[in-house]
Amino acid sequence: MGQDQTKQQIEKGLHLYQSNQTEKALRVWMRVLEKSADPAGRFRVLGCLITAHAEMGRYKDMLKFAVVQIDTARELEDPDYLTESYLNLARSNEKLCEFQKTISYCKTCLNMQGTTVSLQLNGQVSLSMGNAFLGLSIFQKALECFEKALRYAHNNDDKMLECRVCCSLGNFYAQIKDYEKALFFPCKAAELVNDYGKGWSLKYRAMSQYHMAVAYRKLGRLADAMDCCEESMKIALQHGDRPLQALCLLCFADIHRSRKDVQLGLLKLHCLCERIYRTKGQQRELRDHVVKFHECVEEMELYCGMCGESIGEKNNQLQALPCSHFFHLKCLQTNGTRGCPNCRRLSVKPGYV
Repeated sequence: MGQDQTKQQIEKGLHLYQSNQTEKALRVWMRVLEKSADPAGRFRVLGCLITAHAEMGRYKDMLKFAVVQIDTARELEDPDYLTESYLNLARSNEKLCEFQKTISYCKTCLNMQGTTVSLQLNGQVSLSMGNAFLGLSIFQKALECFEKALRYAHNNDDKMLECRVCCSLGNFYAQIKDYEKALFFPCKAAELVNDYGKGWSLKYRAMSQYHMAVAYRKLGRLADAMDCCEESMKIALQHGDRPLQALCLLCFADIHRSRKDVQLGLLKLHCLCERIYRTKGQQRELRDHVVKFHECVEEMELYCGMCGESIGEKNNQLQALPCSHFFHLKCLQTNGTRGCPNCRRLSVKPGYV
């Protein structure tokens, strides 16, 4: 495959990828990689494969193609190609949480100065290094790198880089528990996506929404957190981005846990009031709190789906099924069924709560 045909096939793959036909695009690019005799074309198609696998969360494959790209860059003997390939190697290791390697490759990039492309990539290098320092909990150096990356973005009017830096700053401030700033920066990223991101990957919107969800949850704005997390999860499912799906699932769990914390507090309050009013013989107040207690139990689904008794009032052994429904152990043993009484899914190797 010659230079012109290589270029045509790469463009064909890009068109398919932008049309959300990801697997078809990957097949086209892999054919180019196998058949092209043009080193520059191979370098470019490797860049496409690295980006696609990064956006799908396939970080081991991302690293594999980054290593091949380094070899291709050395064959080309061009410092611009070499800088770009080292940046991709740094980003791959960052995604795999190999933070010391990330910092080492980023420093290699920064030492390869003198070319226009190298200088243009410095903002991305600073961002990747900042993420690595944050992963190592070296907060001062992380912030210095993020601020440097943000300056590069502003000086070069690079809105895409600015969006990525804002997401990282949101993560940074969430970790050091400044939740107002943790919300401000991903909100800024979401604004950039809305204003400038028509041709961008949906990954940018997904990440800004995810970081907003985290900040909203920390601030106790659980409805807003749920909306943002659902939006991020929808995009993650569309792109097959399993790492982002996992992050969203954790965020969903935290949101529900936060809601349950409030409800459990109310449950304990009604329990305590019930005992007080029962001792005092105040029947009307007693009835009110008994009703409110059972309303909380119903809302939280804290009752056995077989006998209907509330769970948590007495010390009973419970059994959780793979579908996450749980029951009194004695009720399931009495029933003798292998299926969940609620959803009828088969229960294999249930655990004990």
